[in-house]
Amino acid sequence: MKALISVDMEGISGIVHSSETNPERYDYQRGRELMTAEANAVIAGVLDAEPTADVLVADAHGTFRNLLPEQLDRRARLVRGKPRALNMLAGLDKETDAALLVGYHVRAGEGPGVLAHTMNGEILDVRVAGRSLGEIGLNAAMAGHLGVPVVLLSGDDAACAEAAALIPEAVTIPVKEALGMAAAVTLHPEEARDRLRRAAADAVSRRREIPPPSLTGPLDVEVDLASPHTIDLATLIPGVSRTAGARTVAFTAPDYGTAYRLILLLAQLATIRPA
Repeated sequence: MKALISVDMEGISGIVHSSETNPERYDYQRGRELMTAEANAVIAGVLDAEPTADVLVADAHGTFRNLLPEQLDRRARLVRGKPRALNMLAGLDKETDAALLVGYHVRAGEGPGVLAHTMNGEILDVRVAGRSLGEIGLNAAMAGHLGVPVVLLSGDDAACAEAAALIPEAVTIPVKEALGMAAAVTLHPEEARDRLRRAAADAVSRRREIPPPSLTGPLDVEVDLASPHTIDLATLIPGVSRTAGARTVAFTAPDYGTAYRLILLLAQLATIRPA
């Protein structure tokens, strides 16, 4: 059995502010330790259910170099660094039996949700076949494109509600209740880890009961971008055009895998500043 655990940072228990998620801020080291400990709880849960499982952990926040390798459960392998294929889901393939999304957050414009955004502050919204998707939906659909069920998601209550609407059969574990962008009522980290370990074991055991989400092509995609400079760059990509909306670019993808990769490219272009 092969499992991929994708670990973001904003949805980790105890974390409520960018000072805990940004490498340049004073509380980042503490955030890394909390993130690594929750990853370890989920690894342990997967292996409680499937002792011989091959477990990959994808560091899926920011630089993708946040999890502390020396503190990670040695029974798992770590995927870190960027750029890389499949981004937050690096290591996922058609042989994977289950994907688990840990420490995720609600999409941009929704909430209240702790540190809500979609990929970066430059992506205002992504709509695939008319449906607004954040990182939860985009990654769940990519897993589904490869035939892999997302069996567990953890984060704040808003993130869990978003996941439940997209994948109602998946196990969701709210580790905090969002009060706003930078405030929450949070579980004690040890309590959150205990719940995550039990939930991961349960979710992996029930993986065959959870259907992979599916989006069949061709798919119309719209992306709302904050910066006019990013829109100018985006329209250099063949097939991507500016729409009547001042902030929106659009394209049609033959399948979801192509759509996902183009969305990732647009997110990378959004980080480029004018010369």
